[in-house]
Amino acid sequence: MTATVAAAPSQQARRARIAVAVLFLTNGALFSNVVPRYPELKETLDVSNALLGTALAAGPLGALTGGLFASAAIRRFRSSRSAAFGIVTVAAAFLLVAFAPTWWALGLVLFAAGAADAIVDVAQNAHGLRVQRLYGRSIVNSFHGVWSIGAVLGGLMGSAAAGLRIPLVVHLAVAGALFSVVALVAYRFMLPGPEDAERAEPATGSAPARHALTWALVRMLAALGALAAFGALVEDAGASWGALFLTDYLSAGAATAGLAFVSLQVAMTVGRLLGDRAVDRFGQRTVVRAGGALAAAGMGFALVWPSVPSALAGFALAGLGTATLVPAAMHTADELPGLAHGLGLTVVSWVLRIGFLLSPPLVGLVADHSSLRVGLLSVVAAGIGTLLLGRVLLNRNPDLR
Repeated sequence: MTATVAAAPSQQARRARIAVAVLFLTNGALFSNVVPRYPELKETLDVSNALLGTALAAGPLGALTGGLFASAAIRRFRSSRSAAFGIVTVAAAFLLVAFAPTWWALGLVLFAAGAADAIVDVAQNAHGLRVQRLYGRSIVNSFHGVWSIGAVLGGLMGSAAAGLRIPLVVHLAVAGALFSVVALVAYRFMLPGPEDAERAEPATGSAPARHALTWALVRMLAALGALAAFGALVEDAGASWGALFLTDYLSAGAATAGLAFVSLQVAMTVGRLLGDRAVDRFGQRTVVRAGGALAAAGMGFALVWPSVPSALAGFALAGLGTATLVPAAMHTADELPGLAHGLGLTVVSWVLRIGFLLSPPLVGLVADHSSLRVGLLSVVAAGIGTLLLGRVLLNRNPDLR
């Protein structure tokens, strides 16, 4: 027997891959440009932390609402248009942040930005999976790695603008215009045709797929949504609680405490950039379940024997272990038979955002009634849940060679 060698991707496929990566980069950079200006917004609007937090919470609420329409947008406009022109919409919405006169107006603007971002998120993943089918091997993790790079880039841009005291409207206008142009240029190189153009042809005489939910599909979507929520919980643990755990529980300085989030994000970015090779070699299901065990063991060790080095290592291992989790859940959801195009991705993305919305108050509630050390056991639970539920993931897609 002779080994089958996968054909090299076409020039169109290579260009489309770069275009999708560019969209992920702009998507991550737009939101992160605004975050460093939050203190300025609080001072300008003269609001309390509670009111600012209420306004900021409108973003995830908008994402939950907008996410419900992602599948319909993809069917109506295709994933390429929904992603590229959605970036322009997100940029315009964030520009309005500079003109918000009150905290509730800021909330309305962030609600709109979150809604548009949710549609972009589903659409860019859907198009990335189209490109992956042409490649015949895993590439979707690299897209999420590029998103993380974009988030770092945007954060640096926003921090620099704040440090140089560049007016908020000028900063957001320049950033929005720049990334909008980049997204529209990328759109020219995305794949044409219907969303299922790259899927394997059904066998001759097979019945056409029926777009109807069955209990089996509902159970699968619930499991995949839970996996995505586990990924959100781990990521939020580093963002919302990492610095607080190091300062309040381990008496670390402010500069050291910030390394908790950095260690998780850097490890997650590295894991995503290298994850495709691991998936191709060992299979998606195997990599995700092993990663869940790694995340649970790493954070568990840090909580049982707490110290600054063990905590930083624990957050890093949690980020590394869950690096491929969300892309894997999205990929499997997109391959579920019998669903309308984009519906599986829409459901998983929606539940993912519920995870981001509910994780901070749930961990905070446990911490208030016990301790943050106990609250962070949620990361261990997420790792164990990933190990158990990860069996529902596709291991090797028939479209991948």
